[in-house]
Amino acid sequence: MIASMTGFASVSRETEIGSILLEIRSLNHRYLDVQFRLPDELKFLEPVIREKLASELSRGKVDCRLSVNASEESETRRIIDEAVLAKLAGLNSQVREKIPEAVSLSVAEILKWPGIFGKETFSRENAQREVGELLDIAMADFSATRKREGEKLKAILLSRMAEIRKKIALVSPRIPELIASFQGKLVSRLKAAMVDLDDERIRQELTLFAGKIDVDEELSRLAAHLDEMERILEKGGVVGKRLDFLMQELNREANTLGSKSVDLEVSRIAMEIKVLIEQMREQIQNIE
Repeated sequence: MIASMTGFASVSRETEIGSILLEIRSLNHRYLDVQFRLPDELKFLEPVIREKLASELSRGKVDCRLSVNASEESETRRIIDEAVLAKLAGLNSQVREKIPEAVSLSVAEILKWPGIFGKETFSRENAQREVGELLDIAMADFSATRKREGEKLKAILLSRMAEIRKKIALVSPRIPELIASFQGKLVSRLKAAMVDLDDERIRQELTLFAGKIDVDEELSRLAAHLDEMERILEKGGVVGKRLDFLMQELNREANTLGSKSVDLEVSRIAMEIKVLIEQMREQIQNIE
């Protein structure tokens, strides 16, 4: 299955340090960019979480948020460390003595001060285990949402590709009609100019015109690129960059098709193909 770079997962669990909430969300990005928002007491887990995300994701801007709401039981175990508090008070006095206009720490800021409650009241090993289990659950949900979104993107791409194939099929039959029309106009011009209808000259003019408007090669390459897209989509995996490259190739052939056109209908078809390619390109920007 292909996966979208857009995803979201949110899981929570009650632990010895309170209720832990883990949220992972992502958007499309050229490479893997992971940002963290972790509480101070759990910042030591960032390398573990980063390694886990990097092992399962190849691209995307990922925001990982971990928050803790302390339980009543854990709150009752929290006792202010008098030594740390006294140290803060001393530092506050020293600063105020040198800079009278300095603002003192608020109660909220003091309670957030590292070490204000003494040594950690929870086990790092237990915290790592709890968060690790939460991360496994979140990543499973996160991966599932990305794959569901990826399947929707795949369906959109296949639909646009089918439309392009229909339009390609409309171009080939028009080429013989255009050559026949040109031949009729050429004969009429020669007659009007009172010029002998030299079969060899007419043949040469028709050959030059047919070569100028021949788009069989462009149509064949368009079809081949679409075949390759279908193969990539069916194989799945990390395919975003390869599909983006094929969009460039499809657009190049569509441009050539339009530039060779001497017929309003073919020009219109070429423009519609380019619109469909651009619609696909926008969707592919979200594919990992």
